[in-house]
Amino acid sequence: MELLHEEKVCCPYCNEVIVILVDLEDLGQEYIEDCRVCCQPISVQVTTNIKDELMVIIYNENEA
Repeated sequence: MELLHEEKVCCPYCNEVIVILVDLEDLGQEYIEDCRVCCQPISVQVTTNIKDELMVIIYNENEA
């Protein structure tokens, strides 16, 4: 099983689509990753939905 997964997300600051690399061992974790376009800190939450599918939730610092 591959533990790294590429996920396309939209930066909550500049609205650019960026690709983040998600480690599947980080399920249930929250961490900060800088946007590669505008360098703003994005909060990333890695979880699963009711069907056990990977979900990556992102938001800016002000929404935390």
